[in-house]
Amino acid sequence: MADRILFVDDEVNVLDGFRANMSRRYDLDTAQSPEEALALVRNSGPYAVVISDLKMPNMDGITFLSHVRDLSPDTVRMMLTGFADVDVAINAVNEGQVFRFLTKPCGTDVMLKALAAGMEQYHLVTAEKELLRGTLRGSIRVLSEALSLANPEAYGRTERIKALVRRMVKEGGIKATWELDLAAMLSHIGCMALPRTLLDKIATGQELNSDERKLYASHPAVGAGLIEHIPRLGKVAEIIAGQHKRFDPNLPEGARILKIVVDYDTLESRGLAPTNIFMRMRGCKGCYDPGLLDRFEKAVGIEGPYLRKHVAVRELTENMILDENVVTREGLLLLARGMELNETSIYRLIQTGQTFDIVEPITVLVMPESKPQQRAE
Repeated sequence: MADRILFVDDEVNVLDGFRANMSRRYDLDTAQSPEEALALVRNSGPYAVVISDLKMPNMDGITFLSHVRDLSPDTVRMMLTGFADVDVAINAVNEGQVFRFLTKPCGTDVMLKALAAGMEQYHLVTAEKELLRGTLRGSIRVLSEALSLANPEAYGRTERIKALVRRMVKEGGIKATWELDLAAMLSHIGCMALPRTLLDKIATGQELNSDERKLYASHPAVGAGLIEHIPRLGKVAEIIAGQHKRFDPNLPEGARILKIVVDYDTLESRGLAPTNIFMRMRGCKGCYDPGLLDRFEKAVGIEGPYLRKHVAVRELTENMILDENVVTREGLLLLARGMELNETSIYRLIQTGQTFDIVEPITVLVMPESKPQQRAE
């Protein structure tokens, strides 16, 4: 979609003149009142540039552009007025964060130069945000892939934790935030530094010695340190750093949620039934946020709509969830239980199967309407 302009003025002849001079050069909309213009911003935006008259009935241009800023922060805002007043210009810039202040009558050449500058500013702002989003997505993907390669057990655990957190958010009335979702995805990124034998002992419920307990307890701080300098991930790092801490209302809610989910997953991995898990968790006084624990218990009690199937490696498809570890005949762990399969993980298994003998069939969870499809060579 081409970048669009919205021009707002209560005088019909001014709108007609603007359309006549600019419609061949730009994709534009016009509005004869601030209220009509705000409806367009809400329902038809975003606009690259919004130009508003200053003096209009019911709402002046400064107030209107302030509302535009709240609705669409990236939109470049310009003011057009017949009152060449310095104080008005200052207010327009300070209160509405106006990019250009133009006076009536405004010649076509002046307007075109202003619009070109406004479009360039819009492209700069949106390109910077897209670059940041792309960098963030890429960084998370690299970290996640690194964990899956370095420690499949830890990666599988993060997949189970992510699924439990999302279920708690959906069924437990928790506000969904991208910070919490990412914290669940990266909760065990610090385990890349831990020996696989240590994680195997934790998963099977074996007793740890004092050195092993200290080493495992360090992984939240290590993980938080890995990501805290990535743009916009400061809050995510705080959640990860607090995932093992006992209940404290001053801790981020995400950290209190992770504490519950991580401990639940640990006990479930040892073969305990949900009823026994919650009895044990409630018996640990001061460990968990009681309100969040109630919500989590309610959420876990709602069964997912999955079916259990047994399939060969070449019958695996994306979005299947592993219900058991994928291992070689020699006992080498390739993918951990709880992992949701994607194209990369399936391809990696197929390639690995050309060298190692993978234990088949593999138990997976699928949605009822999903059917395993034969994958080509």
